[in-house]
Amino acid sequence: MANPSIPIEVNQNTGIWSTDGLPMVYMPRHFFLNTHFAIEEALTEKLYAKTLYSAGHKSAWDWCKNESRTHRLSGFDVFRHYVSRISQRGWGQFTVTALEEKNGTADICLKHSVFVEHCGADVGRNLCYMYTGWFAGALEWAGQETGKFCSLTSYEASCAANGAKQCLFKVRPS
Repeated sequence: MANPSIPIEVNQNTGIWSTDGLPMVYMPRHFFLNTHFAIEEALTEKLYAKTLYSAGHKSAWDWCKNESRTHRLSGFDVFRHYVSRISQRGWGQFTVTALEEKNGTADICLKHSVFVEHCGADVGRNLCYMYTGWFAGALEWAGQETGKFCSLTSYEASCAANGAKQCLFKVRPS
C-alpha cells in the first residue's frame, strides 16, 4: 500500500505513474539493486560513482525546482522537503543532523539504506555513494535560490555496510 502522504496517480490510458506531476517508475527493489551492482561491476565503482554523482545532482536540482512550484516552497524548506520525500520512497531513513544555511554545510544521516539492507553490514566498503550527488544538487538549488552560496560537494563519510552504526553524508563548499 502506498504511503498516503505521497499521492500516486496512474494514467488509465498510458499506465504512467506520477507523483506531484512527475512521471515515476515503480519496480521491485531487487531488480533495481541487481542492475545497480551489475553496472558498478561493468564500469568500476569509481566511474559509476562519478556518473551517478552527476546524474543525481542534476536530478535533485530538477526535482527541487518542480517541487518548489508544486508545493509553493522556497529555499531551504525545499531541501528539507527533498530529504523527507526520499525517506518516504524506499531509499532509507534520512535525517538532516546539521545544516548551516549561510554556506551550505550539511550532515545527513541514513538508517536502513536500501543498499545496506540488500548486501548486509559486513561488506567492507561504502555502498551508498549513489546519494552524494542528490544532496549536493538539492542543497545547491536552495543556496542559489536564496543567493547564499553556489558550488557544493558531497561525500559519504561513513557507511553501515562498512562497520558504521549508520551512513553519514557530508556536504561542504567546493
